[in-house]
Amino acid sequence: MAAAIEIPTRVLTNTSDQLKIPVIGMGSAPDFTCKKDTRDAIIEAIKQGYRHFDTAAAYGSEQALGEALKEALDLGLVSREELFVTSKLWVTENHPHLVVPALQKSLKTLQLEYLDLYLIHWPLSSTPGKFSFPIAMEDLLPFDVKGVWESMEECLKLGLTKAIGVSNFSVKKLQNLLSVANILPAVNQVEMNLAWQQKELREFCNANGIVLTAFSPLRKGGSRGPNEVMENDMLKEIAEAHGKTIAQVSLRWLYEQGVTFAAKSYDKDRMNQNLQIFDWALTKEDLEKIDQIKQNRLIPGPTKPQLNDLYDD
Repeated sequence: MAAAIEIPTRVLTNTSDQLKIPVIGMGSAPDFTCKKDTRDAIIEAIKQGYRHFDTAAAYGSEQALGEALKEALDLGLVSREELFVTSKLWVTENHPHLVVPALQKSLKTLQLEYLDLYLIHWPLSSTPGKFSFPIAMEDLLPFDVKGVWESMEECLKLGLTKAIGVSNFSVKKLQNLLSVANILPAVNQVEMNLAWQQKELREFCNANGIVLTAFSPLRKGGSRGPNEVMENDMLKEIAEAHGKTIAQVSLRWLYEQGVTFAAKSYDKDRMNQNLQIFDWALTKEDLEKIDQIKQNRLIPGPTKPQLNDLYDD
């Protein structure tokens, strides 16, 4: 068994004790189809050095992840202090009075005393108790950002989570939140990859101490048409020049932008390849070529039909 790789961390400056988040997380969206696969994958990931595990109430993966983490803790593979666990508040609970109970339920399912990071999953609210995906338009309700964020801050005060943040928030929606927040969001988790580089959002988050976490970092998860990252000839050339894979080039680019990311793979070799990005660098020419990649969003949103103003762009 090779030694576990030490994954670099980023400091969450908008936390009282400067909490650190591992650069690479293990994603679990949204189909933990087989519990046994999940258990084996999580145990393997911990052995390889993964410490950040990202889930959400809506993924249906909290239970399987919780069982795997409990086993890893019982086996002494890792301590709770070394782990970084993220979960998310679903839109049906995105109401001031439901936030704390939703987090308590997630903790029970995960068999944990606290989370490291709790995120508002989408800047949307829908009818409580009526789960559907995609979300039906008639179920949408006004999102009380001030009231919900006060309840997120309450989760912190109660010790249920060490950090709070958001997911899928645009610059405009972050500005609205910052105008009412007493405690600033530590993280904004959004789609980000070489074909959706999020320059404006990155600059805004940097200026406000918000760490970005990229989901779909390899442009997977939307399954619409060709993958503009993994099937890109120019990226293939860059990868070959470095003796790396396109996936490694993509993750290295994210790392060099100062963002964190959650990659999902249950394949032992790919899990390991995703960690082999820290001992080399992209050249200035590589970065210039990457800048030329045509940009378009992969994930249009969780509603059907799509909301025109969800991302304010």
